[in-house]
Amino acid sequence: MAGLFGGTFNPLHNGHIGIIKYVKQALHLQKIFLFPSATPPHKSRTDLAPARDRMEMVRGWAKDREGFYASDIELRRKGPSFTIDTINAFKQTTLKGNHDPMLHFSLLMGSDAFFDIITWKKQALIFQAIPIIVMLRGDQTGIDAIASFIDEHISKGYKLDNGQTQFTHEHLQPVRICNVPKIDISSTMIRARVKKNQSINGLVPANVENIIKQKDLYK
Repeated sequence: MAGLFGGTFNPLHNGHIGIIKYVKQALHLQKIFLFPSATPPHKSRTDLAPARDRMEMVRGWAKDREGFYASDIELRRKGPSFTIDTINAFKQTTLKGNHDPMLHFSLLMGSDAFFDIITWKKQALIFQAIPIIVMLRGDQTGIDAIASFIDEHISKGYKLDNGQTQFTHEHLQPVRICNVPKIDISSTMIRARVKKNQSINGLVPANVENIIKQKDLYK
């Protein structure tokens, strides 16, 4: 099984990395594909670094790291980066032989993104197309909010298993819960520190820090 993890990565930071490393190990994922959004439809473009720079951040970190891959699948597509289009594009690359045909994709997302999914383009098709792994930061208390959200906004047909780790549905793809460590690093915080000329050492990978400095980003 492989995870698809998208985001603006503006910039990619050690919080992103710590969480996806944890998920990969906890759920025994063979691969995780990270894909930066070219034109995110739900986010302001204020302080958004050029897509090629954010892609370079992700590619530089993933290079030579087993099981982690950078994908420019959204950068190669014109217009806003809609998740359903990206899911379909990954499936098409598998059909064309670019990925192992036995590799099954799941969509990774944080709980904040999951609660926002009802505003996404063709969100109902996402639940038909691909299993979702919700990365829940902190403890298990958030499971009740997710259960209520699914019941109210997605489908009343989802049932939570006894282990409280997965919602299953007769006709739709499962929604799996992965409790992940809470890492208090955010892209917003890093951009603010850069603006104030404060150190971001230890908050981002070395290659990301170098790109920010070389390209004079977030000033």
